Amino acid sequence: MNNVQEESPRDQKKNRRRVQILEIARGIIATKGLRSLKVRDVAEAAGCSVGSVYNEFGDFDGVILTVNRETVQALTARLRGVPAEDPVRQLYGLAETYLEFFAEHANLLRSLFEHRMEDDRPYPDDILQMVMDAFALMHPPLVRVLPDAEDVKIALLSRTLFSAVHGIISLGLEERMVAVPPQMLRQQVEQFIDTHLAGLGIQPQR
Repeated sequence: MNNVQEESPRDQKKNRRRVQILEIARGIIATKGLRSLKVRDVAEAAGCSVGSVYNEFGDFDGVILTVNRETVQALTARLRGVPAEDPVRQLYGLAETYLEFFAEHANLLRSLFEHRMEDDRPYPDDILQMVMDAFALMHPPLVRVLPDAEDVKIALLSRTLFSAVHGIISLGLEERMVAVPPQMLRQQVEQFIDTHLAGLGIQPQR
């Protein structure tokens, strides 16, 4: 006996509208930035009312947060694909992959870090944890190159290294300032990792 219930036409329509709203919101953020995202524009493009957007996602924060969740999930999947055979090369690979993802999806990543909740509500813990999990992907290779270091130190190094790489890339790609050419930015990231590893007594390699 098949207990799987098929979606009703009403549910199918609702799901299609939800996907459409997300696609529209993601497209606006990706091309114009988070500040250009307006609920009325999304509703108009989706052919529905503002109330329908709120009904689907609770409020407009819900739309943005859903896009942000998908962004960090896509980022983490890319980072997990970096080869892990050599821990030092893995560190360089994680930084390079982050640079490539940021260059491809700059506004979506900025939305992840820049969005502020309405009424000063706290940012959802699940997204914060997802970001921390992405940053923590530098933890395993650091453990391998620093086997005698305490886990607390490794965790701090992992967070510091990824945060610094993020800062270099974010500022380097900022169009309101003088954007750094991609190849030069890649060299700057590599030089930073060279210096950081050398300070830890690790021989840099690429």
